[in-house]
Amino acid sequence: MAAAAEQRRDTSTRTPIPIPPYVRALSGSLGGTVEACCLQPIDVIKTRLQLDRTRAYRGIAHCGSTVVRTEGVRALWKGLTPFATHLTLKYALRMGSNSLLQSALKDADTGNLSNRGRLAAGFGAGVLEALVIVTPFEVVKIRLQQQKGMSLGLLKYKGPIHCARTIIREEGIFGLWAGAAPTVMRNGTNQAAMFTAKNAFDVVLWKKHEGDGKVLHPWQSMISGFLAGTAGPICTGPFDVVKTRLMAQSRSAGDVKYKGMVHAIRTIYAEEGLLALWKGLLPRLMRIPPGQAIMWAVADQVIGLYERQYVKTHHL
Repeated sequence: MAAAAEQRRDTSTRTPIPIPPYVRALSGSLGGTVEACCLQPIDVIKTRLQLDRTRAYRGIAHCGSTVVRTEGVRALWKGLTPFATHLTLKYALRMGSNSLLQSALKDADTGNLSNRGRLAAGFGAGVLEALVIVTPFEVVKIRLQQQKGMSLGLLKYKGPIHCARTIIREEGIFGLWAGAAPTVMRNGTNQAAMFTAKNAFDVVLWKKHEGDGKVLHPWQSMISGFLAGTAGPICTGPFDVVKTRLMAQSRSAGDVKYKGMVHAIRTIYAEEGLLALWKGLLPRLMRIPPGQAIMWAVADQVIGLYERQYVKTHHL
C-alpha cells in the first residue's frame, strides 16, 4: 500500500513528457485522413444548404436524398480529394503550430501553460491554418461541390487541379483566397475554444494531463473530442456562412454579389433574415463534433504511442 501511494505521488509530480511538434503534426494528419473519408457526405450537404438561396432543399434529409436521386450516390463525395488533402495538411499544421506556440507561451519559471496562453496558442494555430491551408482548399472544394450533375462535359470545373488552374487564370492567384477574412475569424475562434476545451474535458472526465504518460482509450478521446467540437460551430456560424458565400462567387462571371465579410453579413441579414446566418448549422454540428471525435481518437493513440515509447526508453 505504501509503495502504491509513493508511486502515485511520483506520477503526480513527474515532469510532463515533452511531445515534439512533429509527433503532434503526424497525429493530426492521420486523424484528418480518417475523418475526411467518414464525413465527406455531411460536408457536401452543408455546402449545398448554405448556398441555397431559393429554398430548394427542405432540410438535411431532403437535400441528401435530392442529391442522390438527381446526381447519384457518388455526388455525396464530391470534392473528397481536396477535402481529404486539406484536412490532412490542416491538422498537421494545426497540431504542430499549436505545440510550438504552447511551448513559446509557457511560463519560463514553472513551465506551466495558463488558460490564456492555451487560448492564444489555439487562436494563432487557427489563423495560420486558415491562411496557409484552409482558404485555398475550401475555395476549390466549394466550387466543386456547388456544381450540380456528374457529367464532366457539362461542368465548368473538371476536378480539383483544373478548378484551381481555372480560378487562377480567370480571377488571379488571390481568387484562391476569397473569403479569407471570415475564414481567419472562424478558424482562430474555433481552435482557441477547441484546444482549451479538449484539455479541460480530458482533465475533468479522465484525470488526463498533457504529457503525464497516461493514454486514453479511443472511446474516451472520442467523448472529449466530441464535446470540445460543439461550441465552435454555434459561435462561428455567421463566419462560416459568409465564408461559403464569398468562396462560391466567381469574379470572372461578374456575379460578385458580396463585396466582403461585413457587406455579406449585412446583405444576408437584410434579404434572408437573421437565422440565415446560421444556415447549415445542423449539418456542421453533425460533422464537426463527430469529426473531432474521430480525429482525436486517432491523434491521441499516436501521441500515446510516443509517450509509451518515451517512458520505456527513459525508464520513467
